[in-house]
Amino acid sequence: MPASVKKLRAVESSAPAASDVTVTPVQSAADREAFIRFPYTLYAGDPNWVPPLEMERKDFLDPKKNPWFEFGNAELFLARRNGQVVGRIAAVDDPHWNDFYKTRSGFFGMFESIDDPAVAKGLFDAAAAWVKAQGFPEMMGPFNFSTNYECAVLVEGFEAPPAIMMTYNPRYYDALYTGAGFTKAKDLWAYDLSSSVPPPEKVVRIAEKVRQREGIVVRHIRMDDFANEVKRVKDIYNAAWEDNWGFVPMTEHEFDHMAKEMKPIIRPELVLLAEVKGEPVAFSMTLPDANYALKAAGGRLTKYGLPIGLIKLLLASKRIRRLRLITLGIKEGFRKRGIDAVLYLDTITTAKKLGYSGGEISWTLEDNHLVNRAIEMMGGKRTKTYRIYRRAV
Repeated sequence: MPASVKKLRAVESSAPAASDVTVTPVQSAADREAFIRFPYTLYAGDPNWVPPLEMERKDFLDPKKNPWFEFGNAELFLARRNGQVVGRIAAVDDPHWNDFYKTRSGFFGMFESIDDPAVAKGLFDAAAAWVKAQGFPEMMGPFNFSTNYECAVLVEGFEAPPAIMMTYNPRYYDALYTGAGFTKAKDLWAYDLSSSVPPPEKVVRIAEKVRQREGIVVRHIRMDDFANEVKRVKDIYNAAWEDNWGFVPMTEHEFDHMAKEMKPIIRPELVLLAEVKGEPVAFSMTLPDANYALKAAGGRLTKYGLPIGLIKLLLASKRIRRLRLITLGIKEGFRKRGIDAVLYLDTITTAKKLGYSGGEISWTLEDNHLVNRAIEMMGGKRTKTYRIYRRAV
């Protein structure tokens, strides 16, 4: 049982939104299993949903394995009707967010529900009661459990599966949120970019001019020096986004843990460091879209005691043709010099050489006009919109 479940047991919030809907905290191993398994039932038959690996979800919710729990706190809830699970939610306290932004906000995440306002309201009210008991006047999300992990609700772009580490949900979720009193806090955008379309000549000229003028040397990370490369990237990461809405610095343990999890799927040629006079000043990270392989595995690596899912995953991994550019960061003092154009150009050129058809750039803030214009100049087309909501508690 996580530390999160030890606190505020009094806020059990059976909080029925309707007489036949009850919402209670996750308390037992069976509850936790039901919490993890519910999406597999909810999305059964949806061709665009990508089942996460159950073992990964269990580790994510395990305070002994997820370093977020070293400072964060969460309470898990299940909604039931006539004994059947019909929804779930996590109420979240992320002190690093409030310390960084000097605010008092509670959060929620991992929301899943059938298309029923009574179920959704029961879940949101239970999370709100927990958040209010923590002393927070508002609730924002969904964050699983912060912006450093999966977050936001898909509101536009349901035609294709999500890219790796991006969310997916039914079309009716926006109505459930707004019907429960939530309003938009911020939209996040995803762009699609094809490697078959040559970058605009103007962009190529600008990038090469910047490369020469600034003395930029771009190299890919060295896997035989992975620990030190992670440190270099970490320094840039925590300095590059401090002025962006939603950014929360990762702890050393969080960053190292995430790097370890990503290492098996990294193509080193697509994780780039830009150096000026030997100093790393920017980096970009593009990963193969492993969701293609995860979908083939169906959520489990073994079946009937055999590694059927693992074999499917490994075979599908060889057929991945799309990428996701997850992050691109530039240190203060080196921004607005065109270094982003150099990294974009080198990523596209390398992706094409490696045989990738293109991929997704996500996510960007709707009001980050500088970044969005740069992506559009490279030929990026906005394909998905994700939304963060908030409401008073």
